Amino acid sequence: MNNPSAPKKITWIIGLICGILGIIGHFAHIQILTEHNYTLLLVGFVVLAVGTTVKGV
Repeated sequence: MNNPSAPKKITWIIGLICGILGIIGHFAHIQILTEHNYTLLLVGFVVLAVGTTVKGV
């Protein structure tokens, strides 16, 4: 099994931005964010999960 490793900074930033936009879309009525809030949260989580699982991402 692969040992978890820290994701690259850009991977972490992309995951964080997607997650924050998803949370904003949930609580504030911004049409494009509100329509895709759960998708943005999922993408952010997957990016961070892949970043910690796959070395060098």
